Amino acid sequence: MTKFNAVSQELLDELRRIVGEKGVTTDPEKLDTYKTDEEGNPYWFTTPEVVVFPKTTEEVAAVVKLANKYLVPITPRAAGSGVACGAIPVHHGIVMELDRMDKIITIDPDNMYAVVQTGVRTSVIQQEVKQHGLLYAGDPCSADSCQIGGNIATNAGGNKAVKYGTTRNQIYGMKIVTPTGEIVDVGARLQKCSTGYCLEQLICGSEGTLGIVTEATLKLRPLPPHKFDLVAIFKNDDQGFALPNKILKAGIEPTSIEYMDNKALTMCSKFCKVTLPHIEEGCCYVIITVETFDPDELDKKMEKISDLCDAMGAVDVIQADDRIWGCRRQFAEAARDIDIMYAAEDFVVPLEKIPEITGKLPALEEKHNIFAVTSAHIGDGNIHVLPLNKDGISPEDWLHKLQDFHKDLFAEVYALGGKMSGEHGIGYKKLHDFKRCTPPGELQLIKAIKRALDPNNILNPSKIIDLDDE
Repeated sequence: MTKFNAVSQELLDELRRIVGEKGVTTDPEKLDTYKTDEEGNPYWFTTPEVVVFPKTTEEVAAVVKLANKYLVPITPRAAGSGVACGAIPVHHGIVMELDRMDKIITIDPDNMYAVVQTGVRTSVIQQEVKQHGLLYAGDPCSADSCQIGGNIATNAGGNKAVKYGTTRNQIYGMKIVTPTGEIVDVGARLQKCSTGYCLEQLICGSEGTLGIVTEATLKLRPLPPHKFDLVAIFKNDDQGFALPNKILKAGIEPTSIEYMDNKALTMCSKFCKVTLPHIEEGCCYVIITVETFDPDELDKKMEKISDLCDAMGAVDVIQADDRIWGCRRQFAEAARDIDIMYAAEDFVVPLEKIPEITGKLPALEEKHNIFAVTSAHIGDGNIHVLPLNKDGISPEDWLHKLQDFHKDLFAEVYALGGKMSGEHGIGYKKLHDFKRCTPPGELQLIKAIKRALDPNNILNPSKIIDLDDE
């Protein structure tokens, strides 16, 4: 079993020599702000003993070496916008806050790439490259608040993943600090590579357990000048769920296909103080975005999608204006306004299984006496079900209710060939669910990698897997 030490005065003195007096805090009030990420259930909260704020890769490496020397765990932290307790310091120790590393180092518009530090906000990258007529295609709904380092850590997805893929597909390479404090560059700015292990892909999605990303080289793409957003409105959810495959088989490459059930639309329209058409009739929305470089092609695709929607039984097809996109982007905040302890499920299934898994949700919600709202990236099979603690039960009782719900829900998801997370990650919150649902051979491979790269179990221990849980 890993035995970590408490943070000593000697360690604090050495940390201050590395990052400076202002780069270290042990102030109780400030430490309290790092006890959670976006998790609202106090059951999970854990306060660190110290928070450090490095400015350079070299400072990060020096701190990691110190952590190994003193056997004190490090929890890397970006913007703290995660929802899987991935940035919660469950073993106390050191929180490494990376938001001071916030520089865009290079934007090369001719060769279409950018080099950025880990603490740059995703929306800032999007805005800066847009001025060069380029697109950074990573687009999580939290883009205004999240940072690129956190996106890489969780392999964040978002609204454009149907066309462009997740964060993993936006990365050429990265500079990392290994769990033992070495500085290593992984990946390269190449279109293809079969030279050894694909380490940048391994690090992406590893949730800070295999290395701390300090810089990333990002792929940029030409920004399509023409775009339309349609909303297909259905009275029957299954009609909407059948639409993505119809669109893809028609040869139309959408940028995004988003779904909101009627409960989500009602909740979000109230939160955003807007009126949305047809929601009082119990309808759901499917929001479709298409981008092109040719206006004639855009018109043809828009007409074809409208015809497909009509053929699928849509009661209306309208433009997706700022009201509708505002409601979609504020989905999580609207849920938080009702219940700060809301749970953000993000399981993923094959496209054709979406109607089957969503069809099982009402019975599961009734069985566990849970009220939930649903939105989804149905173009890639990623379903967001948000259970809400509307009855105000205690944090511990709510936790147990969710654990029982997960046992049934994830059993159904995995039976359909799905996984429990499409973009949020496992973190600490789904640690035991992941162990229960993952085949033993796969779990042992993951543990073997962690042991090999992090022999002292220093980096983000008890996230994804627990090495002490043999």
